[in-house]
Amino acid sequence: MADVQTTSQAILVVGGGMSGITAALEAAEAGYDVVLVERNPYLGGRVTQLYQYFPKLCPPNCGLEINFRRMRQNPKVRFFTMAEVASISGREGDYDVTVKMAPRYVNEKCTCCGKCAEACEAEIDNPFNYGMDKIKAAYLPHEFAFPMRYILDPSIVGTDQGKKCLDACEYGAIDPDMKETTFDLKVGAIVWAAGWNPYDAAKIDYYGFGEYKNVITNVMMERMAAPNGPTGGRILRPSDKKEPKNIAFIQCAGSRDENHLPYCSGICCLASLKQTTYVRERKPDCDIAIFFIDIRALDRLEDFYVKVQADPKVAFIKSKIANITEDEGTGNLILEGENTRTGEQILMNFDMVVLATGMVPNRIELDAAPDVTHDEYGFFTNNPEQPGIYGAGCVRTPTDVASSVQDATAGALKAIQSIARR
Repeated sequence: MADVQTTSQAILVVGGGMSGITAALEAAEAGYDVVLVERNPYLGGRVTQLYQYFPKLCPPNCGLEINFRRMRQNPKVRFFTMAEVASISGREGDYDVTVKMAPRYVNEKCTCCGKCAEACEAEIDNPFNYGMDKIKAAYLPHEFAFPMRYILDPSIVGTDQGKKCLDACEYGAIDPDMKETTFDLKVGAIVWAAGWNPYDAAKIDYYGFGEYKNVITNVMMERMAAPNGPTGGRILRPSDKKEPKNIAFIQCAGSRDENHLPYCSGICCLASLKQTTYVRERKPDCDIAIFFIDIRALDRLEDFYVKVQADPKVAFIKSKIANITEDEGTGNLILEGENTRTGEQILMNFDMVVLATGMVPNRIELDAAPDVTHDEYGFFTNNPEQPGIYGAGCVRTPTDVASSVQDATAGALKAIQSIARR
């Protein structure tokens, strides 16, 4: 059992992405004790997997590093990785929460020397890169991981490979006897900032994701473009590792579709525009086609859209692609659809296709949890008649990083008000 002393004056933040980190820091810097729990073995959420933010196209580690420093310097914040909420009961001002922690098999003595990884021969799919490459089964989640600590995959614990890691560690950091543990919290308010998951593109069977290697998703493209990604920042076809001569971006892949996600996630257009700049910087001769229903680039982001639109190597085609098939001989992809502006039928050949999939919120799905309100699409709505548990960030609405930060600040304020009322 972890020794975590909390009171009804404390706030629980669920989710250690940008929204959760922001909510935790804002509440702590206002003088409140905060416990933050994160399911992954590191903080930062999906922001850590981005190559660049739009529209400035700067790396996400800039903002994360500042926040991690604030967390290290603030004793009011305690965080737990590989941790999930197992149960919630109670009411505003008086919640009892149980948290379960998965074993990391590496303790706080880890110095990140990497000797365990050197000794380990077993490999697993790399979750940080969406399975596009392999890593050792003893690994650091990514090079900027916070906390900076290795982890052993459960598949090697108790095996010869696990013993090799144990023997290689000079600091006694490998602990194969770690078990799942639980601890209890008493808190006055909860900020649910559990983030989102990409829509499962395999469900869109007419696009062939999972069947055709050269059909990837937008989150996979983000990792491919990153220097610490599976291809070292090179845009390559997964099937043969060749540089594509033309790439299609398909917007609303499964979104605005009653059979999949009936809503618009808002940021997918801008993500594809951003990724278009990645390709154009690395491959000036590559042709790009963006197939769209309509482009969502509002307010200050319209200039970014106009800039990409002016590129003569980028074509915008108003169309909802109906089907993708593969040329088995070349691995190229054949797109079929209709240009809704001209009425002409589309039959085009591309080396690679990127699907802009939507955002699915991580809801509270616990037995006997207090009631919270969701909209028709599953996004959290902060109902004044159900105070005490507040959504923040992408669990409330599909949005970008900057807006998530603003929303998380509002969530922290609501949590503080819940405690003040009691």
